[in-house]
Amino acid sequence: MLRAYLLLCFSLFAVPVIAATEVYPNQVWLLVDTKAKKIEVKKGEQTVETLESIAIGRGGAGLKTHRGDNITPHGEYRIGWIGEKSTFRRFFGLTYPSVDDAENAFEKGIINEGMYRRIVSAHQRNQIPPQDTPLGGQIGIHGLGSANARVHEVFDWTHGCIALTNSQIDHLSQIVDTGTLVKIK
Repeated sequence: MLRAYLLLCFSLFAVPVIAATEVYPNQVWLLVDTKAKKIEVKKGEQTVETLESIAIGRGGAGLKTHRGDNITPHGEYRIGWIGEKSTFRRFFGLTYPSVDDAENAFEKGIINEGMYRRIVSAHQRNQIPPQDTPLGGQIGIHGLGSANARVHEVFDWTHGCIALTNSQIDHLSQIVDTGTLVKIK
């Protein structure tokens, strides 16, 4: 009951968070289909390209509940930062956890009020949310780096990220930038 009250108070008095779901006709964004194991590069609502054979978290995809669960989170995020010198060749860091992730975790008692406020506040200011939460962090899209390409072809191997081959991540780096919308389903 107290959690529901606090959520209501935060939603009434907080600065509105810019919706991640707004898609404009010429806007490039990514739809990650974790069941079909592909990324669709979209322009508006039209698919302009598809990257096949992605790998996701060892724990599958769905509701991420804690650091180390190896689950790729479903939700809507933006590319918050790009690591050009990643162990995995390139790393497109996502704005995980989202406000929805924080609300769900707060309601379930996974995070406290202070952490909830930090996550919401970061999104309100269009900043990267805290990456040191009990929900985990450092979720993104990356290449293989020096990892075994044959392993990538056989099973899901990440700790919750979305992995592409090095050539796919290089290609994607020509298309996306910070702020690009990423919907994971």
